[in-house]
Amino acid sequence: MGEKISTRVAYGRALEEFGSDENIYVFDSDLKSCTMTAYFADKYPERFFNMGIAEANMVDTAAGMAACGAVVLVHTFAVFAAGRVYDQVRNSVAYPGLNVKIVGSHAGLTVGEDGATHQCIEDISLMRTIPGMTVVVPCDGSETRLATKAILEYTGPCYLRTGRCALDTVTDQFENYHFELGKGVRLADGRDVTIIACGLMVQESLKAAELLEAEGISARVIDMHTIKPIDRELILKAADETGAIVTAEEHNIIGGLGGAVAEVLSSERPIPLERVGVNDCFGHSGHPEELLKHYGLAPEDVAAAAKKAIARK
Repeated sequence: MGEKISTRVAYGRALEEFGSDENIYVFDSDLKSCTMTAYFADKYPERFFNMGIAEANMVDTAAGMAACGAVVLVHTFAVFAAGRVYDQVRNSVAYPGLNVKIVGSHAGLTVGEDGATHQCIEDISLMRTIPGMTVVVPCDGSETRLATKAILEYTGPCYLRTGRCALDTVTDQFENYHFELGKGVRLADGRDVTIIACGLMVQESLKAAELLEAEGISARVIDMHTIKPIDRELILKAADETGAIVTAEEHNIIGGLGGAVAEVLSSERPIPLERVGVNDCFGHSGHPEELLKHYGLAPEDVAAAAKKAIARK
């Protein structure tokens, strides 16, 4: 495995790497040492603006600059990026289709000790229901770097979700890996069941596939880094070839990756589907690894869901 790094740090490095275009502007809500926009701020101070703890104003100002042709990235914790400024994101950015990128850091349960108020488990759902919004959830440092480059090159509103804790870099070990917005990646092949995951649950799903293999069960693993637009073709191919699907996400099971996959399957391939995620409840303070186990997001939980889906064939 490659470098162990959080997706927020990988994002900060990538923004510094790909941010040389003088038309790119970065706004932060007084959190640059947390969102890791500090890398960009140090290198390009003339295009970095600390907007203070005024997230709504930040998004509206970004919309105004984007309306004049700029590429603007706004940064805060995911719980604020998806919740506090939903109205501004919807009406000021998405409705006119402006080129603003919303980057929500510290998403999911693995914010850890910050507790339920900051453990955003609704952001994927909220952002993907906004018309015209692209939603990206990278799983490791390497993928985050490529996702950052991709959203900078893409014209239109995007939501990029990053996390706090360091993760194993796994995507760089697969020869067939290629990043493209809207296209998932098959990381492991299998014939009995398919596990579709995003974010850190990609790593947990690869571990689950190893557990299943020890029991003679062949599991396919798909990294679905783009939740919207979802890769319908890849989902339907997996449904046809394995006959059972599990989704795994560090998010509420309602409205996120599991919901997106269910929408595809229910209309075109009504096969067994099991969803692994937070079961419609709030989190609480704790160590990230312990929280994943407590809320049923460990590799053993993904493996158990896979066996349940297979049994329903």
